[in-house]
Amino acid sequence: MKYFIGTDHAGFLVKPFVIEFLEKKGIEVEDLGTYSTESVDYPDFAHKVAKAVLDNEGSKGILICGTGIGMSLAANKHKGIRAALCHDAYTAEMARRHNNANILCFGERVVGKGVIESILNAWLNAKFEGGRHQRRVEKIDNF
Repeated sequence: MKYFIGTDHAGFLVKPFVIEFLEKKGIEVEDLGTYSTESVDYPDFAHKVAKAVLDNEGSKGILICGTGIGMSLAANKHKGIRAALCHDAYTAEMARRHNNANILCFGERVVGKGVIESILNAWLNAKFEGGRHQRRVEKIDNF
């Protein structure tokens, strides 16, 4: 599986930690920017990651900004993207199990590295349950 990661300036500092965490688990990661703490517009990176996930079947994405809110809003503008803003392991697990989320969003200013590890582990270990949830995901995708 391949992951695409994008951040704005407010998520840049934690990005190397996330990339290293994923790569240690044998996950291929492609960094789509930004590459410094210089101020940038988060929608640019949300759109890059969303497009990459849509263009690469089976891939997933991670978006990080200050709060995760702006990234999730921008990414969810793309039909077929289900970007979930997660602040803890439980929301990350449920985003995968019930919503088949394909992009994980969180905020560098909201969660620390310990919480990020728990979010990533929950996200990576959870599998979409299908069943009644499939019908609901289809309603999201077909709206």
